[in-house]
This record gives sequence, structure tokens and C-alpha cells, in this order.
Amino acid sequence: MSDTKTQLAVALHYDRTGAPRVVAKGKGTIGAKIIEIAKANDIPIEENEVLAGALSNVEIGDEIPEELYKAVAEVLIFVLRLSGRVR
Repeated sequence: MSDTKTQLAVALHYDRTGAPRVVAKGKGTIGAKIIEIAKANDIPIEENEVLAGALSNVEIGDEIPEELYKAVAEVLIFVLRLSGRVR
């Protein structure tokens, strides 16, 4: 587990139109707060340092870039399976 000082978190929102969008991102205490809010609201969390690093370059409100579609799709499928929405 990484320490809180370097904790990076990126939150995505996908409403099934267009590509997923970055809705929050932050490092350190802000990253930890994003994770805390996600946990408090039963929002699934996927730990993927490389993907989070790539997504951290996307501006808040922007759709993810095409080169990250496959990686994000794999995370979405994983999350949907965990929540029981997809087999």
C-alpha cells in the first residue's frame, strides 16, 4: 500500500454516452479524500497505479483519451462484475 503523501486517485463517471469522463483527481490528502468519499458511497475502487497516472493527465470534465479506452473498459467490466450488474 502506498503512503498517503503520494496517494493518487482519479474518479471517473460513465453515463453510457461518449467515453468515461474524469470527474475528480488528486494526490496526497486530496487523493485520500476522493478514496474516502468513494468508500463511504459504496463506489467500487480499482487500484491501478499506472492507469491512475495516465488518467491524472486528463483535465477534470474531459473524456478519457482513446488510447486509454481498453484499459478503462477492463476496469469498468471488473467493477460491474463486482457489483453484480454484469456476469
